[in-house]
Amino acid sequence: MGAPQISRDNAIQVTKQKSKLLQRNRDPKLRLKVSLAFIIAIAFIFPIIWMLFVSIKPEGFSTTEPLAWFLPPYSFENYANIIFDSLIFRWLLNSLVVGVITTFLTLLITSLAAFALSQMKFRYKNLIFIFFLLGLMIPGEATIIPLYEVAKSLGLLDSYAGLILPMIASPLGVIILKSFFDNVPKEVIESAIIDGCSNFKLFYKIVLPLAKPALSAIGIFTFIGSWNNFLWPYLSILSESLYTLPVGLPVFNSTYSQAYVLPMTANAIASIPVIIAFLIFEKQIVKGISLTGIKG
Repeated sequence: MGAPQISRDNAIQVTKQKSKLLQRNRDPKLRLKVSLAFIIAIAFIFPIIWMLFVSIKPEGFSTTEPLAWFLPPYSFENYANIIFDSLIFRWLLNSLVVGVITTFLTLLITSLAAFALSQMKFRYKNLIFIFFLLGLMIPGEATIIPLYEVAKSLGLLDSYAGLILPMIASPLGVIILKSFFDNVPKEVIESAIIDGCSNFKLFYKIVLPLAKPALSAIGIFTFIGSWNNFLWPYLSILSESLYTLPVGLPVFNSTYSQAYVLPMTANAIASIPVIIAFLIFEKQIVKGISLTGIKG
């Protein structure tokens, strides 16, 4: 008696799904919506395509006809010249190193702080959490001058430490992770404590694995923010060998203000890793946007 009932329910669900698909296909505006979405996608991707085509033109190429940028001749010598004869590749590595270390330290510190605020009992806990909330109301530009003075007094200017350490504080990350840790079932926490689980094991083996979606979202946006950060590296770094891409690219492009090819090649070298990373982590980035509520 059980099997026919299950098969009947499956048949009903399949029928409902088919009816929904038919209703969707009967939408008179479906083709218009798809066409409009296709046009918008082309409009967004066209500058990237144009940049890639310009980047493989011979050095010094110039034309007044827009279509000529997409036609031969092509040359990949610009990529080799910029990688080996300029600091673009070094700046790319600097951005990658700073972004990865900043993301790791931010996740470590914010998760520990959120766990303490969520699961540990101590005085003035609510007051401390209010300070984290107030931190979201202060724009980063307002803290640049005191941050610069502190970094200068500690001897952190013009160093990797000066690029990384001031950027690892994330009040938003603490707030998001605390909300996740608050939703962990109390029965799980209490049973782990009864079994003799220490605070560190409780954090590392029970609470932290449940917050993987929040950790992914915070990690993605921290890395993107570090990769695109311009103001603080511009103020704190003096040596060109320590420049990150947002600071180094304008310096490089300013020497070729009347040319197209070499600046576009440099921008392509800087953009290709980001495009590849986006294609790989597209689902995680979309989930992170929906999770945190951040909108561009």
